Amino acid sequence: MTSSGTASGPVRVRVCAVLVHDGRVCLIRRQREAGLQHSLPGGVVEDENGEEPAGALRRELLEELGLDLAVLPAPPVLRFVQDQETERPGESVPFRRRHLVFTAHLPDHLAAAVALVEQDDPDQAPVVWLPAADAAGLHLYPDIGAVLHQAVRHDTDAGGPVLLPAMTGASYQWR
Repeated sequence: MTSSGTASGPVRVRVCAVLVHDGRVCLIRRQREAGLQHSLPGGVVEDENGEEPAGALRRELLEELGLDLAVLPAPPVLRFVQDQETERPGESVPFRRRHLVFTAHLPDHLAAAVALVEQDDPDQAPVVWLPAADAAGLHLYPDIGAVLHQAVRHDTDAGGPVLLPAMTGASYQWR
């Protein structure tokens, strides 16, 4: 997928992953001014470099978690797409993203090797593994709590990707 522009600015593509191990999911815990936010690890596709989503996901997880997706027994699967148009506190231009949410099931040795803090963040936000049912009720970025149970299933024929309801100012509040 490529970014497109409109009067309110370009839509950047963000790739992220629901990393699953033993019924738990990997999240980055960030303390924000308005409270805790738990993010799926990932980042923005570098369109200017011609980067593809799968390559961006591999780069981001290596940078953030020290996890090389090339060593997974099976490649990550694109499960969800979610558009976002929200307002960030203190900004007047809408913040726009298209989130591509992949899932990957990690074997024991790879889950144990995931970094304990976000490697490319100066604040070194903690990396946590939480039961999927608990994580679903948290303030997640992107806002996939309602479908997190589907991401955790180890379906080989899950179909998809599924387009989720958009994140808007009415449905999602920045933290």
